Amino acid sequence: MPNLGATELLIILVIVIAVFGAGKLPELGGALGKGVKEFKDATHEVESASNDAQKAVKDATAGDKA
Repeated sequence: MPNLGATELLIILVIVIAVFGAGKLPELGGALGKGVKEFKDATHEVESASNDAQKAVKDATAGDKA
């Protein structure tokens, strides 16, 4: 994935302002932040469930060996 420099980010910002208008930027930023937070929360939930499942399998196999 290519790295974005300052020039590219400035061009993207100008395009976003042209498309959505300056008045909508705070609303778009809030929605983006909320989406990122929900994604992180869901990722942590999946990670936790996976770790719990791995632990349960490990405990079950340890119990079979004893």
